[in-house]
Order: sequence, then structure tokens, then C-alpha cells
Amino acid sequence: MGAVKASDPLPSPEAQLRGAAPHALVATASRLLADRVGAREATLLLADYSLTVLQPVSHLPHTGDPVPAHDGPAGSAFINQSPVVEVLRGSADHLVHLPLTVRGDRLGILTVRLPAAAADPDTVLQLAEFATALGHEVATAGRDTDLYLQARRTRRLTLAAEMQWQLLPGRGCSRAEYTIGAHLEPAYAIGGDNFDWSTSADRLILTVTDGMGQGIDASLLTSLTVGALRNARRAGIALTDQAALADQAVFAQYGGKAYASTLLLEFDLATGTVAAVDAGSPQLFRQRDGHAERIELEAQFPLGMFEETLYEEQTFQVEPGDRLIVVSTGVHGTRSAAGDLFGERALRQILSATRPTSPHETARAVVAGLVEHYGSRELLSDAAVVCLDWNGRRT
Repeated sequence: MGAVKASDPLPSPEAQLRGAAPHALVATASRLLADRVGAREATLLLADYSLTVLQPVSHLPHTGDPVPAHDGPAGSAFINQSPVVEVLRGSADHLVHLPLTVRGDRLGILTVRLPAAAADPDTVLQLAEFATALGHEVATAGRDTDLYLQARRTRRLTLAAEMQWQLLPGRGCSRAEYTIGAHLEPAYAIGGDNFDWSTSADRLILTVTDGMGQGIDASLLTSLTVGALRNARRAGIALTDQAALADQAVFAQYGGKAYASTLLLEFDLATGTVAAVDAGSPQLFRQRDGHAERIELEAQFPLGMFEETLYEEQTFQVEPGDRLIVVSTGVHGTRSAAGDLFGERALRQILSATRPTSPHETARAVVAGLVEHYGSRELLSDAAVVCLDWNGRRT
């Protein structure tokens, strides 16, 4: 490669971010923003596992003082997924808070301190595009450094939770036809609950799995189940065969002594037809025209309960504007200290109140309502909530 000539264009900010060392993205971003828009400071804040705070990525011990994830200017930018300009009292500077999101997965916020005169709409738009590029690099850098995973933690994860979070595809996904938001609790001690998805040109496959037991035993069981489902899915076989092969894998390992309740959904993105295999206890609800109803599916045996179980597929239809919510046993089966079940009535009330909000916020609100009902964030059973807004394919 020849020497760079003086007349050659400078590398784009995206190219410079890609060329930065994995641990040096914040420093590189700060330098680029100082050079290009006169930024005095840039701070990367990542949402913690329980989605309660946004934690700055800094030097050892990798985090600074957190800020609320659902209050204040930074929290507003995170919830609403739009830039927020904060006017600082007694200062000539403004803070611009920008969502850091990768394909619908909300990672956190980039906060940039600018001279007030520089915080014009065009600059804010450029900063939003820069934040998106930074988000993609943070997601990629997570394969090569622990820095960003460490920064998300307000306390240590259990080993089971470490395994489960690494198994997840993310906490959200978005494309023209749908938007997915999901949440798990207890975030720092999750064991057996999992959600997974994969999309192609014309299909979306979504699964929610609840491995029996607690702690490391549940995590190992769920890891095997999800791995078997992914292996079968990537072989390109039918949904019922995916369930059957995963069932065989779990039974071969545990002999029916442990099993995983799983709901498998396959969406036809062109028509809105959904194929479903209900292998256990996750429950499915649909909101349409202001009304929430449970979609009753034929309950079949959990994966691994018996040898060579044959599974049958059912279908139902979703229409543009529909919202689907899947909740694990840890949601619909949890009781309060007084023995009251967190049942459909409480769930419907939360779903009704959160209909105007995003799927991410609805999933979080269901878990928050469950925690309030139970009386503690340290739930005895894992709770998984997946919320999907269906837009349909525009022709």
C-alpha cells in the first residue's frame, strides 16, 4: 500500500471507530467529536442488566456514577429513543443525549457536551448518526473485550446469570415488519429463562424457553435446549421437527428427569400467518383494538419430558397494529406474600396501561408490576417477558 497523499480524503468517523482498539472506543469517539463539532466531553453510558440505571464507561473499575434509566434527560432519550438537548444552568454549554441502539437493541446513551452555539439541529442530527455508528462498534467490540459488559453491572452476576446473558441474542430487534422488546428478572441471578429469535427474508422464528430448576442446573438445561433448537433451526427444517430434535437432545441428556417448557413461533412476514408449537408453560397474549386476550394453544409435552415426542403445529393470524406478549411461568405463576397469584387480570391491566409505549417499555413494565406484586426484586422464579409489535409488510 502506497503512502497517503496530502490530497487524499481523511478517513470517515465510522472508519476511524472501526480502526480503534476495542477498549479505546470512548477515547476515540471523544477525540473525533472534539475535532469535528467542538465537543468538550463525550460520555458513553450503558444500560445495566436490570434496566434501572445508565452506567458510564470509564477507567478502572470500569464505571462512573450511574444516572437513572427512566428519569431525567438521559433517561428520556433512552426511553423515547430520540435525542434530548439539556440546557446547563450557569454554563455556556449544552448536553446532547443520544440513543445508542443497534437494530432495535437499546444499548444506552452517548452524552456529548457542546458549546451552546454548536448544539443546532443539524449538528444534533450528525451526532445521532455518529451514536448509531458507535453503537455498532460497541456491539462488535464486546466480542474482544469485557469492558462494556463490566460497565453494565451494578453488582456481580451469578455464574448461571453470566451463562444466560451470553446465550441471549440481545434485548430487542427491529425491522420494518416488527419490533421486539424483551426483559428478564432477576437480572443478576437469572437461571433458566431464555428468549431467542432469528430472522430471514421472509420468516421470523421466536422462542421463549423456561428450563426447570434453579441456578446453574437450570442454566445448563436451558443452554442445551437453546443450542439444540438453534442447531435444528439452522438445518432449515420445519418448526415441529425443530421441537422434536431439541426434545430428543434434552431427553438423551437427562432421561426425562429435567425438561424445558418452550413456546416456538414462526412468522410469515408477508402474510402475518404464525405457526406455533406450545411445548410447555409460556403463555401468549394478543392485544388488538384495545382488547387483550390469551391465545389458547394446544399444550404439548415440554422438551425432554418423554422420548421421541411428536409435536403438532397450530396457526393463528396477526394483523398490522397487533401486539403479542409472551410470559414465562415465573410471571403468570408467581404469588405474592399473601398468596395472591399474579394472574391474567393484573397482566391485562399492565398491558392496557402500557399500550402507547414501546415493546421494550411494555416488557419492562410487566416485570416491574410482577416485582411490585411479589414485594421484592429477588424473585424466587425467573421471569421472562417478550413483547412484539406487528406492523406487517407494506406492499
